[in-house]
Amino acid sequence: MTKPYAIGIDLGGTNLRAALVSRDFEVVKKLKEPSSGLAAGGDVIRLMKAAIDELMSPEVEGIGIGVAGVLERGESRITISPNIPPLNGYSFNDLAYPVPVYVENDANSAALGEARAGAGRNFKNFVLMTLGTGIGGGIIYGGELLKVAAEVGHMSIAADGKKCFCGNNGCLEIFASARAIIAAVVEALEGGAESILRECCQGKIYRITPEDVYKAAFGEGDILSREVLKEAGRYLGVGIANIINIMSPEAVILAGGLVGSWNIYVDEAIKEASKRSFKSLFQGVSIIPASLGDEAGAVGAASLVFNEGK
Repeated sequence: MTKPYAIGIDLGGTNLRAALVSRDFEVVKKLKEPSSGLAAGGDVIRLMKAAIDELMSPEVEGIGIGVAGVLERGESRITISPNIPPLNGYSFNDLAYPVPVYVENDANSAALGEARAGAGRNFKNFVLMTLGTGIGGGIIYGGELLKVAAEVGHMSIAADGKKCFCGNNGCLEIFASARAIIAAVVEALEGGAESILRECCQGKIYRITPEDVYKAAFGEGDILSREVLKEAGRYLGVGIANIINIMSPEAVILAGGLVGSWNIYVDEAIKEASKRSFKSLFQGVSIIPASLGDEAGAVGAASLVFNEGK
């Protein structure tokens, strides 16, 4: 007899989100804890286990884990996690629970969540991009998750660009992620640029968040903030154009914290993508926000349990 719930874990570079999810993809209970700044892999694993233990019950069928990084599938091992380096080399097979554990890349999990219960339900083929600390991707093809790395944030868009945390040069993530936006703002402020962001965080510019940048840009009309968001958006548009030209999806679905900057950052990306994509392909794609918000990754991770249990 199948059990009614699964635990979904979304382990990203900034936060860990966990949810108890029903078979009709309703989130019954959810938890959120910061994961950034944890000094060692054991700290991240302890954080995750504490969340699982809080949600575990006899009615749980299994545990699904979406984690930021490249996965060695047979071993459920993280070969590299640019935004959570302590997890490099960790195998989730080492977890000891009385229920099955399924592991997937976090953006793939988010794509699966949107396909099952969100903005992707009306599309058979789409690419989801997660726009946060880094940039991830997940591909739904024929209504099912395409089990490939889909590390769209690590496509090279500038051959001689800055070095990325993954070891490559010129990755999309280095130019268009939340981390890139903050780095560009801090560099400009250190160089003497004028901005109301100097007054943010009691003058401690290293504490500026993407939300601060968007608020200054949209609400206050801050020139530096607007230009940084537009520049990041242009690079994002390059990445989206590459995806459209290669995959010709029905939709590109955008998820993550930076979607809150849609009016400047994403609008600029769409404009740039329209210039760089084949016209016929661009006209056939919808570029839309995800609808599950912060719950997409956990819902998708939980659906791994239900899918495997069929």
